[in-house]
Amino acid sequence: MQRSPAHLFITFTLIGLSGFGGVLPWARRTLVEQKQWLTSQEFNALLGVCQLVPGPNIVNLAVCVGERFGGVRGAFAAVGGLMLAPMSIVILLALLYDHYGEFERVQGILRGISSVGVGLIAATGFKMLKDELDYPPMLAVIAISIVIATIYQLALGWVVAITLPLALAVAWRKAR
Repeated sequence: MQRSPAHLFITFTLIGLSGFGGVLPWARRTLVEQKQWLTSQEFNALLGVCQLVPGPNIVNLAVCVGERFGGVRGAFAAVGGLMLAPMSIVILLALLYDHYGEFERVQGILRGISSVGVGLIAATGFKMLKDELDYPPMLAVIAISIVIATIYQLALGWVVAITLPLALAVAWRKAR
């Protein structure tokens, strides 16, 4: 189903304004739960692809969703909507922080905001994990990834290189 570039711009502007510093939870909520443009599985798969290409995951996701629903113009509209308002606000906040940043209350507010961001990202991760609990072989891929990253402390590139073939095989089998 096609969406106009204006519709994509507005949708991604609202996503960008909803979750400063961590818009992925808001993107999932908007695209999967509210607008139902993507299923949960489609979102997870698309995000997985977006994590493999260079650049911020959420910008890559905006490009993919924008292109899917509005072509090249939709991709530009989605990215523009995602970035324009938050960038303007960040510039304004930087000016304010330059003037008021040394105050203890400002430091406390920033610590509180970062805690909320961590909680939102964790909640989104659990929602995405819930979709995979129905398929035990994917849990094995998740467990292997966690073991490689934590016990063997390999860099993310190595974790991806080691688990990607297994993950692709499991996902291909699940899709059939």
